[in-house]
Amino acid sequence: MNSVIAPKGFLFSTAEAAIKKPGRKDLALIYSEKEAVVSGMFTMNNIKAAPVKLDMKRIKSGKGQAIIVNSGNANACTGGQGMKDALEMTALTAKTLGLKQGDVYVCSTGVIGTPMPMERIQPKITELAGNLGKAGIDDVAAAIMTTDTFQKAISKKIKINGTAVTISAVCKGAGMICPNMATMLCFIMTDANIDRKALDTALKNAANKSFNRITIDGDMSTNDTVLIMANGLACNKPIKTNSKDFEIFAKALSGMTYELSKMIVTDGEGATKLIEIEVKNAKNDNDAEKAAFAVANSMLVKTAIYGNDANWGRIMAALGYSGISIKEEKTDIFLNGLKMVSKGMGTGKDKEANERLKSKEVKIVVALGLGKGAAKVLTCDLTEDYVKINAEYRT
Repeated sequence: MNSVIAPKGFLFSTAEAAIKKPGRKDLALIYSEKEAVVSGMFTMNNIKAAPVKLDMKRIKSGKGQAIIVNSGNANACTGGQGMKDALEMTALTAKTLGLKQGDVYVCSTGVIGTPMPMERIQPKITELAGNLGKAGIDDVAAAIMTTDTFQKAISKKIKINGTAVTISAVCKGAGMICPNMATMLCFIMTDANIDRKALDTALKNAANKSFNRITIDGDMSTNDTVLIMANGLACNKPIKTNSKDFEIFAKALSGMTYELSKMIVTDGEGATKLIEIEVKNAKNDNDAEKAAFAVANSMLVKTAIYGNDANWGRIMAALGYSGISIKEEKTDIFLNGLKMVSKGMGTGKDKEANERLKSKEVKIVVALGLGKGAAKVLTCDLTEDYVKINAEYRT
């Protein structure tokens, strides 16, 4: 029995196409029995994979009914043939399901610069359509993994004006994680009845507080995509912006995407620790975010945390070069509740701080004493295994 609940009207299937290597399911299909309202967010990298370019065009309609996803090959930097392959994947999916081609989205993740093995993918699309309903959300989560070490899926039930609504999501990501978004794919499905403007707003707000606030290695992917489909089959009163129902939906969505973000960072390639950086009392929110990312992206901070060395000087240095307004004599730093720095100077508690670093979850709080700006960023430590995984990624 699958542990993640599917919203009404969504069916799933997976197949093995041996895209990178045999022995695992690497192709997945997400299907809504009714045309859904669709919203999406995509990588900010100027080099975009063919599926991203195609989906960015189709998302303008605000509608969709199916998503076909593969792992093992990014279909990025593959020229005109790459776009032909992305189009063919959607065309075959649409034909087998009896849909309009524009209602099918395609996403890919994996090795960049390698042509898609369409001779192996083509026959599996018919298989996917024939097996709809035989797989669950957890199976989709497994099929889209690359260097991930565990499946990432979540679901939540909420009440909208007395009507039960389900939101479910899967994502993948462990490396090349850096805003904006973070090699990340995320597919969110809901049976909520919600208009497009409200869905766009809810997704943007949720991503800005979660997927856009995580960093593992400072590298931005060519394929990052978040898609949300809302088919309305819960039959709740339509959700519109600036309403109590919208607040309930948006809060639930933001909570789910933050939990998924924590899963991604926890599964950072070679990571042993989840790290949350909170900067508060900054001059403004923008400064707080810049400061948090400077600390989170510091290789010296990340390696020190891996080695259980509470080297707060590295944190101070990162804050100093972050480009924000800062006054050394007003800066305090806390590590898992322990005050390491007071007014810019050490408190002499490094030994105790080193012990607290042995925890699997580390929280660093920086108080700048300059205003009300605040931000949180999630990251992880940097280990020898990160180098090993990425040195051998294509072999």
